[in-house]
Amino acid sequence: MKKAAPLMAALMLILNSSMLLEAAKPVKLKLESVQKIWDQDPHNAFTGLTRFKDQWFCVFRTGKAHVSPDGALQVLSSKDGKTWKPVARITSDTADLRDAKIAVTPQGQLMLSGAAALHQPNPVTHQSMTWFSDDGTHWSKGHKIGDPNMWLWGMKWNDGNVYSIGYRTGRNVPKFTRLYKSSDGKQYETVVDKLIVKGYVNESSLVFTKDKTCYCLQRRDTTGDNTGLLGISKPPYTDWQWKDLGVRIGGPELFQLPDGRFLATVRLYSPKQHTSICQIDIDKGTLTELLELPSGGDTSYANMVLHDGLLNVSYYSSHENKKTSIYFAKVSYK
Repeated sequence: MKKAAPLMAALMLILNSSMLLEAAKPVKLKLESVQKIWDQDPHNAFTGLTRFKDQWFCVFRTGKAHVSPDGALQVLSSKDGKTWKPVARITSDTADLRDAKIAVTPQGQLMLSGAAALHQPNPVTHQSMTWFSDDGTHWSKGHKIGDPNMWLWGMKWNDGNVYSIGYRTGRNVPKFTRLYKSSDGKQYETVVDKLIVKGYVNESSLVFTKDKTCYCLQRRDTTGDNTGLLGISKPPYTDWQWKDLGVRIGGPELFQLPDGRFLATVRLYSPKQHTSICQIDIDKGTLTELLELPSGGDTSYANMVLHDGLLNVSYYSSHENKKTSIYFAKVSYK
């Protein structure tokens, strides 16, 4: 038994080294197709994408402008990823609904999440919300989640719980992020009260690996210190290490391929604003641009779903006639 322990440790070291080498192997991407799937409102943006009961569901915000009091959450469905139809629209008389994301719960329901930017004057500026559906067409009433003035972003289910990082909103108040979790998507508890307290950190995306490690791609917009961050944590996710990616990003979407490699779809700002799929080296803490999607101007907020061997990507962009529209792309990888 004493001899077995060093042998097992050596095998684990070899296995971990092999995994790190595989995770750092360059990904080759090819854009197979891209189509505009919605442009019927003055402003169409901030997408979410999932598959549910052998159909695609894409959600996004519609409104008169990038920020306007009439923001609603539009739901589209498609059986083949080519023909899309509107199946639901969630509206509010008291708020601009923003940043739609969609996921399938362990109980087999669709969960739509977003934030209500409340019409002012109001003691609360933002309230995060969730809605639920059995078919994508009929939706429950909205459930208030998290804390008032905490904008929960990038919901991710793992091991029976959904996790989300919220960021503090409001003017002239200290900014910070808070890690939440919930077993039902309706009642949330705090895991880490103050996750990051320095600078203006906001949008984030989470990935949980097979060994239950959590990775976080974090946007920050602090003047003079606005590069993205990569966070890493083990259960119970109360202790985090952060790496500076050295690149400014927006609308982050982190994704892990079946072979362990990490991709991210983000808005990049140089030499012009555009949406690209990038590779993340989790060991070195670096981001490398791989494929620029047809995009420009007001753009980003993608979601990625792997289906039939292809990366399926929803995003929005204003590169065609300066009108923000929703796009659906298929990307092959090797």
